[in-house]
Order: sequence, then C-alpha cells, then structure tokens
Amino acid sequence: MYYLYILKCRDESFHTGITRSLSKRIEEHNLGIGAEFTKSRLPVKLVYYQEFNSKKEAARREKEVKGWCRKKKENLIETFILSK
Repeated sequence: MYYLYILKCRDESFHTGITRSLSKRIEEHNLGIGAEFTKSRLPVKLVYYQEFNSKKEAARREKEVKGWCRKKKENLIETFILSK
C-alpha cells in the first residue's frame, strides 16, 4: 500500500508527497530528516491522505495534486476532513 499525503507546515504552506508508511514519514519530517521544503517549516501536521495499491498510481496522483492551486488543495482537504 502506498499513500499520497499532504502536510500543513508551520507557515501554513502545504507539502505533498508519497510514502509506504504515513506515521514514519511524518515523524521523519518533524525530526528534520524529511524533505528540504519542510525542514525550515516545522512542525508539520498531516491534513490529507489517500491510499493506492501501487507506487505508480500514488506518484501519478502526487504529480496531479502538486500542480493544483492552493484553493483546490484546501477544498480537497476540507472534503477529506468532513468525511472523517
């Protein structure tokens, strides 16, 4: 199983990535061993995730979401939160 995830950083920016382990990856980000983008924006908080059966599917979705404007990402996150 692979996950697409969106993190909200301390400065309110978003970081999107893929991983096999959400908890481990978020911990890595918050320890400063995640992506360069998040290192200066700690702490980060998981605000969205989506499951995929393959890395290829997750990577395809990551590329799509990374190309979205902030408002579209916020709408995705809001819909996700309301569904939980």
